[in-house]
Amino acid sequence: MTTATTRQITLARRPTGIPVPEDFALVDVPRPVPGPGEILVRMRVGSCDPAIRGFLDDRPSYLPPVALGAPINGMSLGEVVESNNSDWPVGTLLRTFAVWSEYYVVGADALGIEKVEQAPGVPLQHYMGALGPVGLTAWVGLFEVGKAKAGETVLVSAAAGATGSTVVQLAKAAGCRVIGLAGGPDKARMVKELGADVAIDYKAVGDLGAAINAAAPDGVDVYFDNVGGETLDAVLPLMRLHGRIAVCGMIAQYNDADNPHGNRNLWQLVVNRLNMRGFITYDHPEVLGEAQAMLDRLFAEGKLKPLENVRDGLEKLPEAFIELMSGKTTGKTLVLV
Repeated sequence: MTTATTRQITLARRPTGIPVPEDFALVDVPRPVPGPGEILVRMRVGSCDPAIRGFLDDRPSYLPPVALGAPINGMSLGEVVESNNSDWPVGTLLRTFAVWSEYYVVGADALGIEKVEQAPGVPLQHYMGALGPVGLTAWVGLFEVGKAKAGETVLVSAAAGATGSTVVQLAKAAGCRVIGLAGGPDKARMVKELGADVAIDYKAVGDLGAAINAAAPDGVDVYFDNVGGETLDAVLPLMRLHGRIAVCGMIAQYNDADNPHGNRNLWQLVVNRLNMRGFITYDHPEVLGEAQAMLDRLFAEGKLKPLENVRDGLEKLPEAFIELMSGKTTGKTLVLV
């Protein structure tokens, strides 16, 4: 009798700068067996997120680093195929923080674990994008941390990315004036099509601060920050009194964590009494039901268009992740398994 196996993507070596294919390995390992109270899940949709880059360095992040030879960590949408837990019967769809593996075992206490109720006719991958962790992150940063209200001016960096493109649409649906920052004319055009009042191609302007100031002469109420670095420096003096900055990510330094950008304008936090706060979506479980309901409603009304780039096959995860970290993607990068 042969032992059932599963394919995994493991960390072959620690990346220097932008990851390359040689940093990853595709391996066959024995399929894991669920213990008492555990469930065996078959991955259906794998997620590529910039935060994964931080887990690949041998340095503290908000989660421990991936060990050499160990499978890469990431968000997964999967289906329960074997269960030792009556709360998670076979056939249940779920999202959780797992590993890049066709099959994986988790307990009911896994990070971010939640059941997915797929609506008729809605592609499953949307529940890993705008109707899933991406949408929830956008909602929590914009409304729970950023406290955005109708009539306010919201600035979004990486506005053509997964989270940024969702923030643009949520802010417009809430009656805000929205300014999106994106790199390149195609991305800027896409941000405008999603409803942004102004889309700024930061690669085409000599002075980003002047371009933002021209778009928001009365200042910015809420800045949804996905990039940090020089962009954050440019925005800080342009915030309005009692403005809010929701720090979702700092893409600008993920590939070069040894040389972080030194911010020169933090004094503006005092000048304009700003609230600048980093956040993790799952620190706010009490609002996720409300957030999910709004995402589902806006999608049903045609006011939320998931922006995705999708590949097929577990073996495509490294390639998709490398493209994401190279700044070549728009929307949410997903792999169907």
